Amino acid sequence: MERMIIFCMLFFCSSMAQTAAPYKIAKYRQLLKTVNLLETTVKDKDVELLHTPENPTDGCLFTAVTCFQKGILKLQPENSQVNSTFTLTVKVLKRFTLTNPRKHCESSCESYEKKSPKEFLKSLAKLIKKVIRHTRAEGY
Repeated sequence: MERMIIFCMLFFCSSMAQTAAPYKIAKYRQLLKTVNLLETTVKDKDVELLHTPENPTDGCLFTAVTCFQKGILKLQPENSQVNSTFTLTVKVLKRFTLTNPRKHCESSCESYEKKSPKEFLKSLAKLIKKVIRHTRAEGY
């Protein structure tokens, strides 16, 4: 009887891990679409340059996401006509989080090169794609 209970628990846990991955992937894909939408509405001239994480190592993904969240708050809409769309997409992106793997990361936000808002968003899109690849690898 004990073996049967343990087997059922293991089966349940493994099936939950596999069903969580497709949900996360769908969430990250939606975030990627949001980044692409924001890229068309963001002001790119005469604005503050932003610390832009490029190709962070796996141990530094959490830190990179934190840097992007700080940078997103500094983005500005291209004009007043796109302000409502811009505000909504920024709200969605502020909720992008990763669990902290508790690995020590040598990089800080200030250590990354400053780039224009559009380059910043392109790097964010690359990071989200990397997270999607990692999620797929873990879930299957």
